[in-house]
Amino acid sequence: MHIEPGIVDGAKMAFAYATATGAAAWTAKLALTDLRRNSPLSFVLRSAMAAVGTFVFFEVLPHFPVGVSEVHFILGTTLFLLLGAAPAAAGLALGLLVQGTFFAPSDLPMFFVNVTTLLLPLFAISALAERLLPRDRAYVDLDYAHVLKLSGLYQGGVVAWVAFWAFYGQGVTAETFQSVWTFGAAYMLVVLIEPLADLAVLAAAKSLRGAKTTRLFARRLYSAA
Repeated sequence: MHIEPGIVDGAKMAFAYATATGAAAWTAKLALTDLRRNSPLSFVLRSAMAAVGTFVFFEVLPHFPVGVSEVHFILGTTLFLLLGAAPAAAGLALGLLVQGTFFAPSDLPMFFVNVTTLLLPLFAISALAERLLPRDRAYVDLDYAHVLKLSGLYQGGVVAWVAFWAFYGQGVTAETFQSVWTFGAAYMLVVLIEPLADLAVLAAAKSLRGAKTTRLFARRLYSAA
């Protein structure tokens, strides 16, 4: 998911700066909460893992331009379930920055737009996870229905923000409607596939239960709330 350069520009970028600043502030709040429960080293390692994962998702995995944006396998729920909300948010932002700086400089002007689009849905599923997921079950024990709810909400949030930026930047026109519709339809493939990827990753994590490497993951991955 990279919104095409030029979709939002000029004075309208001020709103992107504001939303990205808000996302950074909320990430800092989540990070402080995480650091009360975990060591700084654990937080740094999980954030670095999320950044590497984000880079792979956006630069290495298949991706293609459709309408106003690009379709990517973001796997934001995977990062959240494995690593926690704050490291996932920090990793998504850092991974985007590294990719844009060194591999896709044309994406950098839209960095704040893209960060907002990725992080705000992540914060939403983080807030809703306790209501949507069984509190007596570790994340590695979730089934497809639970993961689908979480992933569907995240991906739906991404699509909603892409649509917002398109209409905000380009106006409510027939052409914009067509571009947004084309992107949203193509993105349905991601909505269907990503929960399966989440389950596959959770199954792999479950096989590590009890190993020393489990310290690299969020506590909720292996423990009920």
